[in-house]
Amino acid sequence: MPQLAEDALGVALEVQQIATASACSVAHRAKALPEPLRRLVPFEASWLALLDPDSRTFVPLVIDGYDERIHRRLGGPDAVAEVELAGLDPTCPARRIRALPVPAHEVRSRADYLWPAGFREALGVGLFTADDRHVGVLGLNTDTIAHPTDEARDLIGLLASTIAAALDPARTVTVAARAVRGAPGGGVLTRAGSVLPLTGLPDHPLLSPGSTLLPVVAGLAEGGSQYASFLCPYLNRSVLALRRITVLGCADEPPHFLCAAIVVSDVGERRGLTVTQLELLGMLLAEWPDGRVAAALDVSERELTGYIDHAASRLGTPHRGVALIRAFTRGLDIPPGLGDPA
Repeated sequence: MPQLAEDALGVALEVQQIATASACSVAHRAKALPEPLRRLVPFEASWLALLDPDSRTFVPLVIDGYDERIHRRLGGPDAVAEVELAGLDPTCPARRIRALPVPAHEVRSRADYLWPAGFREALGVGLFTADDRHVGVLGLNTDTIAHPTDEARDLIGLLASTIAAALDPARTVTVAARAVRGAPGGGVLTRAGSVLPLTGLPDHPLLSPGSTLLPVVAGLAEGGSQYASFLCPYLNRSVLALRRITVLGCADEPPHFLCAAIVVSDVGERRGLTVTQLELLGMLLAEWPDGRVAAALDVSERELTGYIDHAASRLGTPHRGVALIRAFTRGLDIPPGLGDPA
């Protein structure tokens, strides 16, 4: 089809421009993406959604041209299973209805919802990032079996990873996380408490299920913190070790299931502070009263004063308030709840 060949480069460039528009939100990019694709597929309805891995549902960013029944179907729990049934994966991101690996009548959305509504063909596109994370799905429905063509399917399939990168909810924090030096691990905490991979960083034992670090990070994010840095102890081959934790809050935009990125890195300069002194500073920064701090450390309040003075001297000041400011800005503390590594 000559016209498609003429439009292909222009469509690809326009999709790339939308995907790389750094000042735009995910919702804004999602709204802009279907329009250039219309030059390849004259669709009557479109659906662009992100996968919420906690609820196993798709969160629509764009859903246009469908009736209310189809709206509910696409936002329900069966939609994810049907996308998987369609065989959309990184090796074959785009499929038409007539090329499904299963009979079309076995896909209920097609048989019971889309066909009765007048849709005769469709292009389903799985959105996978360069590291094969499934971030969402694109659906384009037409009222004729003539579209989408083979050429349009193939081109949109080639653009699938670019569209996925444009809509990746972890995109912004991933870029910020890469700026943290000496990072041997990282992940993205969801609001349900699970940890998703952070592109470019391996997993770390501190991010495993049941880790005491995860509720601490969740509490910081729920409190509105967009950035935090502190130290966390853990047992590395039965030897007590410390790692620096950097927390980067995720923007509150669709699909709203991400909480914060967690980057695990080398401790850096500790100013000679002991683990007990770091725990003490963490309790004081958490605004624990002196009596509670003394009880947690199993010392008298009089002895606690000496502990605080010693910690302050390590931070180069005789003043408690100045010491706490320096500990906070330099991330030299162990927050309460992290003192007993498993």
